[in-house]
Amino acid sequence: LMAKPFYFKKFSISQDRCAMKVGTDSVLLGAWCSLNHSPKTILDIGSGTGILALILAQRSFAEIIDAIEIEAEAYKQCVHNFESSNWADRLFCYHAPLKEFIVEIDESYDLIISNPPFYTDNFKSGNKVRDKARFEEALPFKELLNSASKLLSKSGQINIIIPFKEETNFISLAEKVGLFPSRITRVRGKKDSPLKRSLICLTFRSQKIDINELAIEITRHQYTDEYIDLTKDFYLKL
Repeated sequence: LMAKPFYFKKFSISQDRCAMKVGTDSVLLGAWCSLNHSPKTILDIGSGTGILALILAQRSFAEIIDAIEIEAEAYKQCVHNFESSNWADRLFCYHAPLKEFIVEIDESYDLIISNPPFYTDNFKSGNKVRDKARFEEALPFKELLNSASKLLSKSGQINIIIPFKEETNFISLAEKVGLFPSRITRVRGKKDSPLKRSLICLTFRSQKIDINELAIEITRHQYTDEYIDLTKDFYLKL
């Protein structure tokens, strides 16, 4: 069964060859990510279908939007999605592990974005490719932060989405490489359900953290105003 392309307002995502399908996390992160520092160069680490890079191509004037994807089939799909978009001339995907990419590239990026694969004990789908995509060993937080800190320009920002329960650990790992949170939004499915995700913006400057919360739904398929406001430029039905 071919997974159908996922249609957004200004682009579509083919995802039949990707273990990680289009999900709320990427759309949230892409829409939430601040562009107030007008980034000229953007890097999407672990791009998968390329959705984050495409959202940022729609939202920003960045001339260079690079993506990096290690998994061969996902890489091919990402390239296809870039080439099919209106922003093909600004988008480029590298097929490489992060360790190699750092050595090769002498570019620094004003904005780094990542929806890294994470893995929890209660998540085993029995599908090996999908499990690897979810398995944090594919990209441990420590390696991600260490690499990102080397690729980030002095006044740049890293924006990331992780499980809420990893937040404290993630922030202390970030501080070890000189990165500090400037903004955190904690996400719940519904107003009364437990916190599920943390959207985090990191910079090289230690500052007062702007912290807030976002609930996605009021009841099933009835979305909160905040969520609609954030994602309405992308989702067809909002």
